[in-house]
Amino acid sequence: MKGKGQWAILSLVFSLVLLNGCQKAAQDTNSAGPAANTNAAAETIDTAAIEAELTRIENDWPRVIKEKDVEAVKRVEADDGVFVYPDGSVGNKTTDVKDIENGALSADSWEVMDLKVTVLNKDAAVASGRSVVKNGKYKMPDGKSIDMSGQFHFIDTFVRRNGQWKLIAGATTKLREPEPAGSPSPAAKVSSAASPAPAASPAVKTPPLMTASPVVRPPLKKLPLPPVKPTP
Repeated sequence: MKGKGQWAILSLVFSLVLLNGCQKAAQDTNSAGPAANTNAAAETIDTAAIEAELTRIENDWPRVIKEKDVEAVKRVEADDGVFVYPDGSVGNKTTDVKDIENGALSADSWEVMDLKVTVLNKDAAVASGRSVVKNGKYKMPDGKSIDMSGQFHFIDTFVRRNGQWKLIAGATTKLREPEPAGSPSPAAKVSSAASPAPAASPAVKTPPLMTASPVVRPPLKKLPLPPVKPTP
């Protein structure tokens, strides 16, 4: 009995030690949680590196078009990308790859200007800017060419997938050409295009003066008749 009592006491002490250790470990684990979350939230974004990479991609498009670099289009554009063109039509990666392969788009010069990259987070960003195209042509499937010269505004959305930046959406619109100096304003054009000013009605002619009626002369006075003499 004595031996059993001693073993019971030792067992109880051992259990208390284990319980205390487990509670302490649990507390340490719980206290480590917020610290880990804080480290995750404090993850830094290399904004400069993202801006540099997307600037490189955007500035490379004129070369891609000129050299018909199909592989660059396949590498940059996302398979599920959606793109709106200046004429309002909608295309995708397949459309752009086909146009580059066929050399449908050409220009004497193509400049990217006023480029701005806005970083949303470490895996998403938006690039916007202006393209200036000189003697640009787009060849239609029927062989006809469309003039693509002028200035265009564009906005592109990029996402990072598997460590690579992909163009997921884009839209381009043509800027209106400025009015030449001295040209009438649109409002003036509209007003001048309206019905012509009514012609001045002919002046009302003054009726000819009526010929004055002849002066009515007073009747001649009757002379008194001589008295009639009685007959003898």
